[in-house]
Amino acid sequence: MQTAVAISVDGLGFAAWLFLSSVGLTLIYGVMRILNIAHGGFYALGAYSSAWAIGLFVNSGGAVVYSFLLIPLAALLAGAIAGLLVERGILRYMYGRDEVLMVLVTYAIFLILEDATKLIWGTESYVAWQPAFHFGTIDVMDIPYTVYKFIIMAVALAVGAALFLVLNKTRVGKLLLVVIEDREISGALGINVTLFFTVTFVVGAILGALGGAISAPEISVLPGIGAEIIVLSFAVIVIGGMGSIGGAMLGALIVGFARALSVHLYPPAELFSIYLVMAAVLAVKPYGLFALAESRKI
Repeated sequence: MQTAVAISVDGLGFAAWLFLSSVGLTLIYGVMRILNIAHGGFYALGAYSSAWAIGLFVNSGGAVVYSFLLIPLAALLAGAIAGLLVERGILRYMYGRDEVLMVLVTYAIFLILEDATKLIWGTESYVAWQPAFHFGTIDVMDIPYTVYKFIIMAVALAVGAALFLVLNKTRVGKLLLVVIEDREISGALGINVTLFFTVTFVVGAILGALGGAISAPEISVLPGIGAEIIVLSFAVIVIGGMGSIGGAMLGALIVGFARALSVHLYPPAELFSIYLVMAAVLAVKPYGLFALAESRKI
């Protein structure tokens, strides 16, 4: 029973982190059809900004309880600034080009962002443990877990619910669905497609930065974390179906529990369990579990 509880909590915790880290990637692809490899760079910027801001605030005598507020603020600033610069400065000149070219461009941007983080924060690791330590731990079936882990789960649920409501229950969301369906007709109907693209990319970048910012108190922030998360994020959205928010949530749950099962039952399988699950899903559903239907123009 204790093992089952450990697998459940660990699986949900890892899934929540994965969802926050990958939902921006699937949002950008769903609207703009861009495989945004630079998403890993946004994640790293959020993590570094959060860890640096928390360390500076606490070391300056600030109350630890308020350092938690720096996490969304760091994600908002880092994601908005970087996302706006990338979209307005580079990607807007690439719209309508081949998808393979867009992959190469976003990969180049990712490399630039990786070097930018090293230039700004150096190559030493940052550890912002204060927010996670402040909330203490809670015992679940005599297994201690940090309260911060459950806060991440709550944030993931809130982000997923907010995206669902915006996309399905608001006028902006309905207009966005029209843009997704047909950009040319949307423009002809008077919808500002360029504005929708910019806002979508910036929101996706902020979500990517949020994934990094909220994970900073639980990890060691160091060079290379962006490359790691982009691989895991692609696994999540490929399993769930690229462009689907619900698919990203389900994909994160599948990957999270696959990892938790392997860690607790057969640790040597951890390295390839995620990719084994991805291969199994794609063998049955080549476009993912909830892939968005695409219209064909004749």
